Amino acid sequence: MKTIIIVTGMSGAGKTTVMKSLEDTGFYCIDNLPPALIPKFAEMSNGFEGLPKEVAFGIDIRDYHMLEDLASSIDYLKGLDIHFKLVFLDATDAVLVKRYKETRRRHPLHAVYNDTLDRLFTKERVILTETKSNADYVIDTTFLTSKQLKHEINKIMFDGNADSIVVNVSSFGFKYGMPTTADLVFDVRCLP
Repeated sequence: MKTIIIVTGMSGAGKTTVMKSLEDTGFYCIDNLPPALIPKFAEMSNGFEGLPKEVAFGIDIRDYHMLEDLASSIDYLKGLDIHFKLVFLDATDAVLVKRYKETRRRHPLHAVYNDTLDRLFTKERVILTETKSNADYVIDTTFLTSKQLKHEINKIMFDGNADSIVVNVSSFGFKYGMPTTADLVFDVRCLP
């Protein structure tokens, strides 16, 4: 069964952190894919072997005029035989403004509205109201550190087993050298 996660929410609420965390756990992450293409990707990946079974899409307000397509894409995904979750990240306006001031980046709606950060966040909340109401999980990142946010995402992805250990086992030939990413290496050449 395929797993598709859509991560969206307020600008500055931690989508990049969540996408990096999902990528670290083995998800194939695609950022800013137009929502209308999500069903096409799901169709394509169902028909081909070798494509990733766990996919995460990061959708933000940059393409706010395309967010209407997100609702129909979500309805389409719910009709497929996949494990689907919509995660919405939120934070208070004061924290979001502070985060933007620290990074000195422009808000994605600035080019359209050319307004103050406070007003841009108010407009963004209005635009994302329906998306937030349809979310499976709403995570308030106001008081969360990056590590705590990653822990919350792991709880969602692994159904509460966020403290479980992930073990990757691989074999290799000494002829080509030891893998540089190995933490432990067991030489079992002497075993029959």
